[in-house]
Formats: sequence, C-alpha cells, structure tokens
Amino acid sequence: MNSLVIEGSPKTPNINFDGANGAFLIEGRSIPENSLDFYKPIMEWLDSYINEPQEETEVSIKLEYFNTSSSKCILDVFKKLETIFKRGNKVKINWHYEVDDEDMLEAGEDYQSIVKIPFNMIEDDE
Repeated sequence: MNSLVIEGSPKTPNINFDGANGAFLIEGRSIPENSLDFYKPIMEWLDSYINEPQEETEVSIKLEYFNTSSSKCILDVFKKLETIFKRGNKVKINWHYEVDDEDMLEAGEDYQSIVKIPFNMIEDDE
C-alpha cells in the first residue's frame, strides 16, 4: 500500500501515513480554511487502507492546536480506524499532549470516550 504524505503549513498539520508499516502520524496545527477540503484526500486514502489494513495500525496524534471543524474531521478519521479495529485488527492511538495542556488532554479523552479504539495518553515535555 502506498504512503500518504502531506507537507504541513502554519495552518495545516504534517500527514505521514505509511501504509506498508501501518504507522500514521498527524502532527502540527490543524486550522485550515476549509477542513473538509484538507481532510478529503486523507479520508479517501483511508477508504483504500481499510480494504487491506496491516495486522497492526499505530496512529500518533501530535497536535498543538485544532479548530472545531478539524475536530469533526479528526473524529471521522478515528471512525474509519474503528472499522478496522472492529474487524479484529489491532489499532492503537497515541494521543500526545504537552505538559499543562489540559485542553488537548481533554480533547483526547473526549475522542477516547466516543471511539472504541485503545488510546495511550502520552504527556510530552515541551
């Protein structure tokens, strides 16, 4: 499976989805002008990945900040991953947040309560 790499910008996160190894990374800030447009190729790539996922998929989320419209798109990403998990494949989400960033910790906990995928909450030093 091909990888999906999208170079980040001040308003969009780095995306590095390694389909061959099942290692996915979303990192940076997610405040695009149009979240649906930005996340559309990610969702389409995930639709293909769902058909032939790796035995294990590990997702690392290292976001400094995301806006409300990105929040919905991130949830949609998790919902697609949940499909893989429900089929019996291993899926793990590593939710990174900086020390003292209560908002980002709470956001991760909110996602964890919605999707049925194991989350690791990882506190990073700044």
